[in-house]
Amino acid sequence: MKTTLNIHDELLAEAKSLAARQHLTLTRLIEEGLRMRLRATASAPTKKRRAMPVFNGKTGLAPGLSGLSTREMFDAADDAA
Repeated sequence: MKTTLNIHDELLAEAKSLAARQHLTLTRLIEEGLRMRLRATASAPTKKRRAMPVFNGKTGLAPGLSGLSTREMFDAADDAA
């Protein structure tokens, strides 16, 4: 399949140089790079979930949390870890 890409001039020059040194076509070099990136993304470990702080008292939220801001909740979870 043919496609058009916009590649920064310096990056393209480096890629052409590398392809020539390795006796590859530019197309082959780009395909290999894309395959490597796609494999790395597919095999990347999933992020470990963090437990949210829970207050087991009668008043609801942990002291200092208003419950009005998601960012506040995420910051509290980060502080607890």
